[in-house]
Amino acid sequence: MSVAGESSSGRSAASSLEALLDQGPRQGILDRRVEVGHWAGSIPEEMAQVPSVRIGRRWVSSLWLIPITVAGLLVAVALAQQLRRYGWMQDFIAAYPGTPGTPSAFTPAIRTGFPAWLRWQHLFNIVFMMFLMRAGLQILADHPRLYLNQGCRPGSAWLRMRPPVPADRMDQNRPAEVWTAKDDSVGLPKWLGIPGVRHTVGLARWWHFGFDVLWLLNGAVFYVLLFVTGEWRRIVPQSWEVLPNALSTAVQYLSLDFPANEGFTNYNGLQVIAYFTTVFIAAPLAFATGLLQAPSIAARFGLDHGPFNEQVARTVHFAVLVWMVVFIAMHTVMVFTTGLVDNLNHIVLGTDTQSYWAVVVYVIAMVVIAALWLAASPVTLRYPAVVRRVGVATIGWIKGLMERPHPSATYAEADISPYLWPNGTLPDSERYRALQAGGWADYALRIEGLVENPVSLTYAQLLALPKHEQITGHHCIQGWTGIAKWGGVRMSDICEIVRPLPSAQWVVFYSFAEGSGPSTEGRFYDCHKIAHMSEPTTILAYEMNGAPLTEAHGAPLRLRNEHELGFKMVKWVEAIEFVESFAHLGLGMGGYNEDHEYYGYRMPI
Repeated sequence: MSVAGESSSGRSAASSLEALLDQGPRQGILDRRVEVGHWAGSIPEEMAQVPSVRIGRRWVSSLWLIPITVAGLLVAVALAQQLRRYGWMQDFIAAYPGTPGTPSAFTPAIRTGFPAWLRWQHLFNIVFMMFLMRAGLQILADHPRLYLNQGCRPGSAWLRMRPPVPADRMDQNRPAEVWTAKDDSVGLPKWLGIPGVRHTVGLARWWHFGFDVLWLLNGAVFYVLLFVTGEWRRIVPQSWEVLPNALSTAVQYLSLDFPANEGFTNYNGLQVIAYFTTVFIAAPLAFATGLLQAPSIAARFGLDHGPFNEQVARTVHFAVLVWMVVFIAMHTVMVFTTGLVDNLNHIVLGTDTQSYWAVVVYVIAMVVIAALWLAASPVTLRYPAVVRRVGVATIGWIKGLMERPHPSATYAEADISPYLWPNGTLPDSERYRALQAGGWADYALRIEGLVENPVSLTYAQLLALPKHEQITGHHCIQGWTGIAKWGGVRMSDICEIVRPLPSAQWVVFYSFAEGSGPSTEGRFYDCHKIAHMSEPTTILAYEMNGAPLTEAHGAPLRLRNEHELGFKMVKWVEAIEFVESFAHLGLGMGGYNEDHEYYGYRMPI
């Protein structure tokens, strides 16, 4: 099909597209702050509820775990104390004391105590985990439901932190009334989440990924030194004798007649199992399930269905978080109850003494950590642009590397999700409504900028171009996912028509819709690498699941770039511009959400 181009004056029309982005004056990074009352389109604060778990058809509050745990502990203590009255249990404890006084098959004694590198890494680890876990909770709060199915259909979650989706707001044929994923988000107390405010997932991700990288680097060094120095022998069981010793230790703890504390040289069976699980199972699972939530990984290896889909990964990721919290809580309780001064000397000073200097150092460290904990949210809300700049500088290059795999995975018709969450602020201009009422007969897609042949393609001309269909996964930054069948025009075919100039590095997609903020902030837009336009799965879709796009899902056109998260798949596309840089557009960050909600312009994870 041949498409007639405009005159060369079409290149100068770029300024008319940029005029759509009337987003107010730019500010320095120290001047920008999160104004809670006007944040994210003035979305009202709605706080998360205590998590509930679905058991069959009933939802049960996790608060029931408190009385159940207390009752269980009371019963366990009474049972353990009774068991220790029996001779056979006394013989069992004598044979398997939990912590042998001499080197044994399951835990050879180490006589040197904790080396300095291990003590420092212990401190770094708790600081890094503190921030990444708090930010992780904030990310979860942006879609406060966990599923085991990739479709995320409302009502199919197994855990939730808010009530069910209102039944009268699930009809996507009434887009102005439909319940969006943004509506579903909740806030957290600022002392718990970072930064706590509802729908601050962009800022939370910088904290989470930034400290995740630090945690991973710290962990890598830890693994190397653990095996180089032989310290691995403390936490790696080398005989099945660890199991009866762990059982013996549990009985002794529960009977409140604690075993001897030999932690300076070697751990008891229960400690060995707990540390081994944390270091060699939970930590690697956290890393692996984090990667499995990346759209670039899923689109490369076909992980949008099956046992390794993102929702299973989110569930396991959450389970690891719970394990880590429980482990840290129990670890702290045992430090305090099995000889506080001794234990603090072990881990603070590396000595088997009872110096109170260890307590002083510990208290100072806890005060500093508490100050950092309390400062994280206020600092983030006061200096959000600084948080993003630091995040881009530290992990932006990693995101860039993750954009390189080719997103080639497609799926079968049977994999299509029965429900795809809607999101975004609907267009409300008279022009959009008039075009919609006319069945898009008068719609024309403007494609301008650094191209040899700027054009305006009518809806009929777009339909006449070669049609490409694909069944691909959708990954929202908020955490929900789905699979849909998309039909439309490949951007590679569009590029053949307009012939981008060598200087064109980015492709800007402008929406009919305004952004979610005040009206002065202008149109929604987003920028994509020109290299992504050559991917066979990067298309301008005009169909979804075999039918024309609905208004809720982006009619008349929406972008599909399978490298990226869903917010970059611009809906209600009005125009496209090829540019050398996006620094002059909007607030210069690469998109509307990047400008105003501190997202990153590279979002392959």
